[in-house]
Amino acid sequence: MTIPFDPQPVRLEGIHVRLEPLARRHAEDLFEVGRDESIWAYMPRPVLKSVQDTQAMIDQALEVAAGGTQIPFAIIHRRSGRAVGSTRYLDIRRSDRGIEIGWTWLGAAFQRTALNTEGKLLLLTHAFEDQGAVRVQLKTDLRNARSQRAIERLGAVREGVLRKHIILWDGFIRDTVYYSILDSEWPEVKRRLERLLQRGQGG
Repeated sequence: MTIPFDPQPVRLEGIHVRLEPLARRHAEDLFEVGRDESIWAYMPRPVLKSVQDTQAMIDQALEVAAGGTQIPFAIIHRRSGRAVGSTRYLDIRRSDRGIEIGWTWLGAAFQRTALNTEGKLLLLTHAFEDQGAVRVQLKTDLRNARSQRAIERLGAVREGVLRKHIILWDGFIRDTVYYSILDSEWPEVKRRLERLLQRGQGG
């Protein structure tokens, strides 16, 4: 029997990280780790300016999520219990069993750690194994070489570049690189991520 593909807000637990539905209560923690301008160099919005600005970002994410095409998460560092970043399911296409992982950012101290690798493993496992997705896509700014390396490290396949795809908040028109993982590729990608975690390596 085919699993109904209908992703909803959910709490995903790992060893290093917990992903939980994004809420206003996360604003102070997120502002604390999100004041570094380097985090936002290729993101759809500028650096967080205040707790109130962070709350506004969360409110906007929840407003979009109400339409059913996105699910935003807070990334919780399990050891401290604090929110240290955010990620989302995007472009949820129920009729096509497709979904995107994106809008991901982490405080500088948590980048390139097991938190990012395990977070991706949790999101991908839920998409493929609990929801029955056939395709998970990821995308990034063509200028963002580090993000491209991280996505390729997952085992995702680079599909191509959409030219002049998105006008960013500062007016820059970016080219976007698209990647995907298919359900047939998921078992090997999962093994790769599990090996990285066992070695204590981040993405």
